[in-house]
Amino acid sequence: MRILDRLADTPAMVVSGAGETLVQTPPAVALFGDETRYEGLARSVVYRWYTDPGAREIYPAEDRDVRGRDFTADLRHAYTRDGRGSRAAEIVDALTAASAEFRAVWAEHAVARKHSKTKRIAHPEVGLVEVHCQTLYDVDQSQGLLVFTATPGSESAEKLRLLAVLGRQTL
Repeated sequence: MRILDRLADTPAMVVSGAGETLVQTPPAVALFGDETRYEGLARSVVYRWYTDPGAREIYPAEDRDVRGRDFTADLRHAYTRDGRGSRAAEIVDALTAASAEFRAVWAEHAVARKHSKTKRIAHPEVGLVEVHCQTLYDVDQSQGLLVFTATPGSESAEKLRLLAVLGRQTL
């Protein structure tokens, strides 16, 4: 995880195949909130997506359907790779019992979707931030490094710079 030390001014995070954030840079915490604070099944962004309505507020309403399907496709990929008895299977079983919406999206069997590289974040302090997400996967450890950048010179790039300076302070 030493690579994160080199990304000190960039929102970046390492996530497990089950959607659990393992570590975040300070700018990622400023952009997304501290996703490492959760415990139990709530450590998974997918689990929170379907069980905590507040988990969706970080995305504009018109983007939420796509984000939910992307999260579910990622979980299906981890479930397919890791099988029964895995953390992904535990999350799938819990969500199958808890959420009709999850059951409907899961029944679509989306696995190898190509996710949008552009994401829009509805940040409570700086407003809408459009970022490009690049993901590097470590297949051996079933982890991904997500790095978020904005188009140079854009309003979103300025907002990311502001968030990097402010950290978790509120305006």
